[in-house]
Amino acid sequence: MIRELRPALSLVLLFTLILGVAAPVAFTGFAQLVFPYQANGSLIRVKNHAIGSALIGQNFPGRQWFQPRPSALTGTDAKGQTVATPYDASESGASNLGPTSKTLIANVTARIAAYRKAYGPGPVPDDAVTSSGSGLDPDISLANALRQAPTVAVARHLPAGRMTALVKRFAMHRLLGVIGTDRVNVLKLNLALSRMQAATTMVQK
Repeated sequence: MIRELRPALSLVLLFTLILGVAAPVAFTGFAQLVFPYQANGSLIRVKNHAIGSALIGQNFPGRQWFQPRPSALTGTDAKGQTVATPYDASESGASNLGPTSKTLIANVTARIAAYRKAYGPGPVPDDAVTSSGSGLDPDISLANALRQAPTVAVARHLPAGRMTALVKRFAMHRLLGVIGTDRVNVLKLNLALSRMQAATTMVQK
């Protein structure tokens, strides 16, 4: 019986070493060598300190910052009511609400009203009032960022034209001009905004 089992056990051990050890080590080493930024989570660092990932959205409270898409994550407040919670990469998940859902319609209607109250009347970009599939989308549409720019400029006492130029500088355009959406990474944009504000303050002093 041992004679019959020996080839099977040998194959299990061999493929475990090849596919379970050698292959992962080889792929990891290749990724670290060729794509180190992507292989390590696309982390964005400031002074060697990781402040977030370009792949995961996060909250920026206050009108002095560009705002991400609404988070699909929900929790319960002190009154037992379901409320939206801050971005949390450990709780990624969509709302799973269909287009005829009364809850979805109510949420979108409320978000439209809040968006127009914050950024003025006019068209509201879809991504500003709907959450992404993962609930953690790091990007907003270029149209959304441009709509927010004047309000952010006022909050920071900066020229509106300068803010619009900053948004356009960080715009990522559609692939081949037709695939995807013109978009902006919120974390990268807000970091640039922070640097621009700091530079402006130093010049004024």
